[in-house]
Amino acid sequence: MTTFTRLTICGIAVALAAACSPGDGSGGGYVAAAKNPLPVALTVEELAAKVDCRPKIQIDATELRQGHCKTGDGEFFLTTFTTQEGKDAWMDTAPEYNPHLVGHLWTALSTRKVLDRIRKRLGGDLHLKDHRTQTPTPSP
Repeated sequence: MTTFTRLTICGIAVALAAACSPGDGSGGGYVAAAKNPLPVALTVEELAAKVDCRPKIQIDATELRQGHCKTGDGEFFLTTFTTQEGKDAWMDTAPEYNPHLVGHLWTALSTRKVLDRIRKRLGGDLHLKDHRTQTPTPSP
């Protein structure tokens, strides 16, 4: 199974999980957000512009969007999410053999070499093995 196929399956799984997840409707999250404002969530296109890419959109769903980029830095996928829960679900099923660059409601997937290059412009944390927590030391 190719990386693209796996990412597509992961994207569909996240979309279904988000569509089926209950919300309590209390609005309590708005109070917490006012005290600790999060960075503005960027679109695939806004992230891609930071690394001089015109992304080819692979997934365009309400819950997530994914674009493929091919630049002088290399090839990579940029994925954005509408919720932290959706991002967490996607990260739980992400391929463990590839590192991820992870930011607020977005991820980038590629080789370590490419992620090191684009990280200078995108920011984010490098996740080498466990995609839900930052790996403190580089893998060999």
